[in-house]
Amino acid sequence: MKDFFAHETAIIDTNCTIGKDTKIWHFSHIMANCQIGEGCNIGQNVVVAPKVVLGKNVKVQNNVSIYSGVICEDDVFLGPSMVFTNVMNPRSAIKRQHEYQKTRVKRGASIGANATIICGNNIGEYAFVGAGAVVTKEVLPFALVVGNPSKQIGWVSEYGHRLAFNDLGVAVCKESKQEYQLKNNTVFKR
Repeated sequence: MKDFFAHETAIIDTNCTIGKDTKIWHFSHIMANCQIGEGCNIGQNVVVAPKVVLGKNVKVQNNVSIYSGVICEDDVFLGPSMVFTNVMNPRSAIKRQHEYQKTRVKRGASIGANATIICGNNIGEYAFVGAGAVVTKEVLPFALVVGNPSKQIGWVSEYGHRLAFNDLGVAVCKESKQEYQLKNNTVFKR
């Protein structure tokens, strides 16, 4: 007996592992050999390509494409219509499956609607990629990036609020009251 929900229009290929309490909605396709953790929500019209790994509590909004080579750790948010790539120089007539690059989205990161993540660029813990951004390089933990190509414009807390650092490099999340330290272009909780 399965302990996840899949809408009757969803397609789930063979050898997939799907965690307890996960929901897979209308017209989504989970391709062979995927691993999807507990408590995930896969919106409608989502494609999860072969061998993709999603951790626990990953939220995938409608119309997202997650291609082979992508790993999303726990608590990742993928906004509507965002997309990953997996080959740097795709050509229709040339097979390049052996060139798929890895992209890791670290724990707690959020990627906004219509963003594009160019393959091989990892997204750090609790980073926030703004809507429509095109990520062409690594994103640091807690970084806020926007634009095309994306550039860092600040830092965010685990709760997703912008952090304003004082002269000592200390900031406080307005929601959680957690303190953060900025030192040598690295943010960490105090």
